[in-house]
Amino acid sequence: MKSSNHLKQAFFAHGRVSDCPIYDLHGHMGPCYGLHLNCVTAAQADAVLKRVGVRLLVFCHHAALMAPDIGNAANIKAVRAFPERLRAYCGINPNYPDQVKKDVATFDRYADVYVGFKFLADYHAIPITDERYQAAWQLAESRALPVLLHTWGNSVHDGQTVIRQIAERYHQAKILLGHCCHGAWDEAIQLVKDFPNVYLELCAVMDERGVLERFVSELGSERIIFGTDFPWFNHHYYIGAVLGAGISDDDCRNIFYRNAEKILGA
Repeated sequence: MKSSNHLKQAFFAHGRVSDCPIYDLHGHMGPCYGLHLNCVTAAQADAVLKRVGVRLLVFCHHAALMAPDIGNAANIKAVRAFPERLRAYCGINPNYPDQVKKDVATFDRYADVYVGFKFLADYHAIPITDERYQAAWQLAESRALPVLLHTWGNSVHDGQTVIRQIAERYHQAKILLGHCCHGAWDEAIQLVKDFPNVYLELCAVMDERGVLERFVSELGSERIIFGTDFPWFNHHYYIGAVLGAGISDDDCRNIFYRNAEKILGA
């Protein structure tokens, strides 16, 4: 497997490369309980993205996932303040089924904001197969929208077994496996082999050497997407980790922007 020497050299020399934009399809916004995050406002995020060379961050505000009294209003406000580099996932919290129905029903009202949906099933403690997600799944299926899932190996809420059940049910929705069923690498690879609408998203994956190389070796790079969990993790680190992997420049370009542009229809 050929390493990405030329692209890596260009990034290291200039910090960013004009013909290799970055699409980060796994981000967040706002403060979060129990920890300090350095970059929590939309203005702070926009400044970071501009400096790093991120063309687009698709995020879900922590409030949309954790504070139902605020909900997706936080997503809408952030994107409309900085529309050049921000888009959002409509956050779905199945603990509030009436709100889920309302969010899905009003999805089209915010076409300038939303690209798809975000589920955080491990935190909400409701499996992604539960009927309370159904309205969002059905809309995503009817329009081939991306659904970013928090996933973790062997989780009863969003692990490989329940993902397989979902993928068998929904064939058009673009199912993005945030964290790639972390630790269950074999199972994540098999899911991508078995279902053409399943994608691997690299957030928290790059903490283990060799995993990305294995993904590319067994699957190619056309269904691997870049994500950071920003502001939880740093873009420079994640960009460097991809560039430092033993994969080609062409693979890096697929991961950094080509695959995301196809998913988003950009």
